[in-house]
Amino acid sequence: MTDNTFDLVVIGGGPGGYVAAIRAAQLGMTVACVEKDATVGGTCLNVGCIPSKALLQSSHHFEEAAHTFAAHGVKTGAVTLDLGTMMTRKTQVVADLTKGVAFLLKKNKVTRLVGVGAITAAGRVTVTEGGKKHVLKAGNIVIATGSGVAPLQGVDIDEKRIVSSTGALSLKSVPKTMVVVGAGIIGLELGSVWRRLGTRVTVVEFLDRILPGMDGEACRQMQRILKKQGIEFRLSTKVTGARASKTGVTLSVEPVEGGKSETLEAAVVLVSVGRRPHTEGLGLAGIGVETDAHGFVKVDSGFRTNVPGVFAIGDVIGGAMLAHKAEEEGVAVAEILAGQAGHVNYEAIPGVVYTWPEVASLGRTEEQLKDAGVRYRVGKFPFTANSRARCNADTDGFVKILADAGTDRVLGVHIVGAQAGDVIQEAVIAMEFGGSAEDIARSSHGHPGMSEAVKEAAMAVGGRAIHI
Repeated sequence: MTDNTFDLVVIGGGPGGYVAAIRAAQLGMTVACVEKDATVGGTCLNVGCIPSKALLQSSHHFEEAAHTFAAHGVKTGAVTLDLGTMMTRKTQVVADLTKGVAFLLKKNKVTRLVGVGAITAAGRVTVTEGGKKHVLKAGNIVIATGSGVAPLQGVDIDEKRIVSSTGALSLKSVPKTMVVVGAGIIGLELGSVWRRLGTRVTVVEFLDRILPGMDGEACRQMQRILKKQGIEFRLSTKVTGARASKTGVTLSVEPVEGGKSETLEAAVVLVSVGRRPHTEGLGLAGIGVETDAHGFVKVDSGFRTNVPGVFAIGDVIGGAMLAHKAEEEGVAVAEILAGQAGHVNYEAIPGVVYTWPEVASLGRTEEQLKDAGVRYRVGKFPFTANSRARCNADTDGFVKILADAGTDRVLGVHIVGAQAGDVIQEAVIAMEFGGSAEDIARSSHGHPGMSEAVKEAAMAVGGRAIHI
């Protein structure tokens, strides 16, 4: 390289990293973005959010054609699956979006380097690729290296019979049976994909509930819906070992609180027990960057590490491991570096599970409010009473709004229902601006629309819902 000096070097080209790089360039900085993989976009675009949503959409169409079109008067005859075409479409979606991000980096004059980045000294990043090394001089450095699959003791992932989310996105055929270890977002989404395509799916979860951290009532409702769809659940159960063969996997499980051990047989086992930060090889210890007991990089409210000039964002600093959370942090850190007031309101970041129906969660749950001793009121409205949901035959679920008992300020919103991830966005705006349930209730909502359920739930906070 002829010019190796930059105002900012970002290590990691995922949602947090590439957004930080682009925003910094927009603000007039010279920026380099270092990514170890040949394509940018990180886990989300390559082997996470995007390919999984492509398969969720395709498998949803398959199930609708096979089981529900007839009720709408659409006669299709026998429906057959072309898994190869489905996977090809998924791959093309990923390719289009990663190429789009690469174009945006180029458009904003961000220098992109392929290789493994390591901080070798203050203001120095060494990029290694194919045995070659480039040393970059950086005014500031942002670590945005994301996270990887967390291992499970006693279970060795081979991406053939025992797979991570990466392997589960690229199976060559539909397995007859699958055990999903972990009832979090990834496990339920990918379990839903393969269940729709004909796999008998069993979910094994260490805790006594699915979707840890989300509102308990919403989770119980979603478990009932998924069970009705055909997914079996083994809660309060731990996996103690796995043995793979050419034909399948024998999984050893036992009750968490003690009891008789047993085995489960499956053609494929998906391990989805969480994620851990990618910090190996970054040289953090060498320059003294502090990490916590779980390996996450410690930062202050301005994303600064304890080492001057070194910042960190996204999954690598912990918190909600969400692409959009990392993007918000990417914008904020770039603006802070430019002398602006970059800020992220973590109370107003939604979490979405893209099963069908979807689950969306925002702010605090009832359990959290009770634990904190906060007085609150609840407004709830079922989609069975929503006109558009009736028209669409998507009546499962509800909208629940939690508001402060004294001020009426919205503290949390939880939705189980079709398009929940989109419907919840008006609540995000309301919470971002400190809005009340009354503010939502007094806002006109187009009829007939799924979002009317949000208005009705807001009205229900004050005991004045109209349609129930």
